[in-house]
Amino acid sequence: MSKQSYHVNTQDGAAVYSDRVLKIYDWWVLGFSNRLAWKCPTHTVLLPFFRQYLSSNHLDVGVGSGFYLANSPDHPGQKLTLLDLNDNSLKAAGARIAHLQPTLVRDDVLQPGGAIGDNRFDSISLFYLLHCLPGNMAGKAPTVFATLGSHLTADGVLYGATILGDEANHNWLGRRLMNLYNRKGIFGNNRDTLTSLQSALSERFAKVAVWQTGKVALFRAQMPLP
Repeated sequence: MSKQSYHVNTQDGAAVYSDRVLKIYDWWVLGFSNRLAWKCPTHTVLLPFFRQYLSSNHLDVGVGSGFYLANSPDHPGQKLTLLDLNDNSLKAAGARIAHLQPTLVRDDVLQPGGAIGDNRFDSISLFYLLHCLPGNMAGKAPTVFATLGSHLTADGVLYGATILGDEANHNWLGRRLMNLYNRKGIFGNNRDTLTSLQSALSERFAKVAVWQTGKVALFRAQMPLP
């Protein structure tokens, strides 16, 4: 990975994914929270978006429970690499798609140790990763996008989704969850905005699209800049 780094504590956001939490992740995060708090339903918005750009040579960053890959059709000759800082998430996600024999890589996307080597991918997904990283978008996103952009093929696409901060005007439930998660270090997104995400992507990619569904920003980027 790129030698760029953003020296912050990334452990708190990753540590929450214990075996116990992962067992309820699909129900709590992808079901209840996405529908009622973030107003961005998984099955009608996020999953179709994930499937749309999933290639046969794919890197999934911040894998959660492995839901998206487990609920996407297999491509012929599918090659999958899973990257996460949490061993529990890697094992859980890897087990759900074991028939595809994914490569599991433990590394920190903000402070990369080079575990992914020189590999390049036709698609890279990061769903619900950015809002779990500490710091504001201007601090964390350029490092993430520079790191991952260096592993994208010339025609590849980087895409994902992230929960926006206070400016998204969350409902009562969303505010309660936002305050709790940010206080515990699970989220680091209080100041994350659609504009700051667009700006960070545009600094690193020539072709960028960013839009909002509910309180969630969805994005797609291609053609990494030198």
